[in-house]
Amino acid sequence: MLRLEPRPQPSKLMSLLSPVLALVLTALLAGILFAALGKDPVRGLSMYFVEPFANLRQITAVVLKATPLIVIALGLAVCYRSNVWNIGAEGQFLFGVLGGGGFALWLTTHGVQLPQVVALPLVLLASVLGGMAWAAVTALLRDKFNASEILVSLMLVYVAQQFVNYLVFGPWKDPAGFNFPQTKNFDASTWLPVLVPGTRFNIGALIALVLVVLTWVFMFRLFRGYQLQVGGLAPAAARYAGFSSSTSLWTALLISGGFAGLAGGIEAAGTFKQITPHVSTGLGFTAIIVCFVGRLHPVGIVFAGLLLSTMIIGGELGQSRLGLPNALSGVFQGLLLVLLLACDTLIHYRIRVGSALAAAR
Repeated sequence: MLRLEPRPQPSKLMSLLSPVLALVLTALLAGILFAALGKDPVRGLSMYFVEPFANLRQITAVVLKATPLIVIALGLAVCYRSNVWNIGAEGQFLFGVLGGGGFALWLTTHGVQLPQVVALPLVLLASVLGGMAWAAVTALLRDKFNASEILVSLMLVYVAQQFVNYLVFGPWKDPAGFNFPQTKNFDASTWLPVLVPGTRFNIGALIALVLVVLTWVFMFRLFRGYQLQVGGLAPAAARYAGFSSSTSLWTALLISGGFAGLAGGIEAAGTFKQITPHVSTGLGFTAIIVCFVGRLHPVGIVFAGLLLSTMIIGGELGQSRLGLPNALSGVFQGLLLVLLLACDTLIHYRIRVGSALAAAR
């Protein structure tokens, strides 16, 4: 039988290079899959990893897509380092869209004219509060009733999506929108300023970079972040030191929900400038992969977010230019995560072949 035996001293270098190795293996398997589909593997890989950087417009599209992934993943990293397993960032993202987008829509519908320096921060604040409110539901059920935050946060994603559908198909639907399920376009005072003229690239990317720095400071330089990480690594030691597990749970989930909600506000006010049922294409779930590929570290999350964004944009290019199924992007994302977990396992454990009796001894 096969069994895993812990290595006495896992290689630190290999642990660091594990995401790179997983990416190389993913590319090799992708090439095989392209060949099986009757496509040129070199052309297919180029479409996924090279073509997204062919010109300035596509580069800005990569960064634009990476921005919400990075913001959501930063919040998830705080959760996971605290041993709080928030799987429902997608739902918190959607409530951020409803919070920020709903406030922007209210300003637009009622003709309230505010300077952009006032309106935009209020829209983003509303999106943060929306995400935090939805994460608070999970925190409450986990804290008071010991419900699994994994199941609760995941199931609430579908509830959040139905809220979005109800509003854009009903009360918030644009009466002049030719019966399409979408809201009015928000007033220009609520839009995120564009950084590159002629593109949708906006200051959301700068907000994400600021959050990277703040998250790093919180996690590695502030006592509160230290408390959260101790609670995640050694719950018994945290209790002995007097750290409150309930406070850590609420702090981690509210930070994560707030970040996911902010990402929703950035998408609503920066990319779409309205609310539609398809405002998210699974960004909250993709951010989980970003989080782990980035090693739960703010700097690593930046590179992982750009990588996953490149794969998403590459998938869109592959669909339009090579006739590849758009679902391949999801397949490659899943492969990357599975191979990363496999690499990590083999770095920390070695495979032994022996009998069941030898394993028992």
